[in-house]
Order: sequence, then structure tokens, then C-alpha cells
Amino acid sequence: MAGVSSESLTKALTELEAKLPFASLQLAKELFGILGTVDSSAGLRRALTDPSRSGEEKPALIRQLFRGKVSAEAVEIAAGLASSRWASARDIGDALETLAATVVIAVAENKSAVSASGITGLEELENDLFSFNQAVASSHEVQRALSEPQASAAAKIALAQRVVPGASEEAKVLIGQAVSQPRGIKATRLVGRFAELAAKRQQRWIATVSVSRPLSETQTSRLHAGLNSLYGRELQINTKVDPSLIGGIRVQVGDEVLDASVLTRLGELHRQLAG
Repeated sequence: MAGVSSESLTKALTELEAKLPFASLQLAKELFGILGTVDSSAGLRRALTDPSRSGEEKPALIRQLFRGKVSAEAVEIAAGLASSRWASARDIGDALETLAATVVIAVAENKSAVSASGITGLEELENDLFSFNQAVASSHEVQRALSEPQASAAAKIALAQRVVPGASEEAKVLIGQAVSQPRGIKATRLVGRFAELAAKRQQRWIATVSVSRPLSETQTSRLHAGLNSLYGRELQINTKVDPSLIGGIRVQVGDEVLDASVLTRLGELHRQLAG
């Protein structure tokens, strides 16, 4: 997805972020249900992405089709997508799939307690998705059953749950979606995409700290406390020594970079002098 579609997806994800602390699996299931309806009708996809239609006409169509059938929140999320511009008819479905998966991933992220095995909800979800793909890859029989066009969606979901019986509820939703509605690709490939989304969200909780020389235990503790306070959550700190920084510190959390290195300041000074 590129160009205008990528911009529309980024906007939708930004708007969704405010809802994620209170997200539920039911909302994700409703969004996946809307996706199923959109995917089942080429005419509907064209209507929702037709640039000649007015900005209000397309979201109104979504509200007309789904109001009373799913939650108002799900309707408005889908209507927001319909109000945006898309480069191709398929892109709106891809975006809806991404939003629904992001809701599931946020539910895993929001689990407050670490499991008995000592891992977070996000880590558990990633492990379950990886385990499913490994199990399918090791069984030609399961691969054939999941790709059988005559098999019902319910049968494929039941088989998938037998493959990873101890999977979390969040993993079951994503795996069930992948095997029942792979949207033209292998179910394991779609599960892999979901795992990539989970891994990307997990990066929001990891701070990669680059320093010019090793930190003392006291410095590390102060850094950890300061970053936790700055971001308002408990971060995992990965520290690496990079002598090229000369001095100072560089911190990356997700896509955000905080750079206070001497090298960066010298570079800024050089640009000012050159300008």
C-alpha cells in the first residue's frame, strides 16, 4: 500500500490510537465482520473508493449498511475509512484488516499482568502466532486441510484451534480470521503479517539506548526511571555502546528518536555554519 492509500491508513491508525486503551475483542470481531461484507461485494468496494462520490456519500453508505448490526464504534471506524481516499478498491479492505488486527493486538498489550511464564500479553500473542505457523509448516496434512476450498470456515477455525490449543484468546481471533478469510494469500502468510504488526507494536515498549561508553549501574537505574517517567509506562531498556557518538546519549523508542549526542550537536553546528 503506497501513496494516498498509505496516507489514509496512517490517518486511520492515528485516530484509532485513542480508542485502543479501551479496546475489546468484540470490536475487532465486528471490524473483521465488516471486512467480510466489503470483500464479498466488488460493487460495494468500488462504491466506497469511487473518487467521484462526495465525501459524505461513502460514509453514509457504511452507516446505512451496518447501523444496528454492529456497535456504533465499529460503524464509525469503518465510516472513517470510507471518507478517506484510496488508490485501489482492495486498499480499503486491507486497511480495515489492519485496523481490526491492531485492535486485537492492543487488547493483548493492555493485559496488566505478566503471565505465569513471565511474559507480557504482546509477547504471548507473538509466540502463539509463531507457534501456529511452525505447526502448520511441519504438517502437510494440516496445510492441505487449510487450503481445501470445499472446507467450511468453521471447520478450518476448529482445526486451527486444535493446532494451538493453548493459544490466547487474542491469538485465536487472529488465527481464526487468517484461516477463514485469508483474502487470496496463504493463511500462514497472513498470520505472519499479524505477527509483524504485533512485533512493531511491541517496539513501542522497548527503548534502545546508544551511549559512547558503558553506563554504571546507578546511571542505568536513573536512565530507566527517567525514561519510564517520560513515556508513562514501564520500558524494556536495551543499551549498546557506540564510540562514534563521542559523548551524550541517543534513545529510540519505536519510531521516536531522542538524540543528545555530541556527534549530533557537532553535525547541527556544521550545518549552521555551512548554511
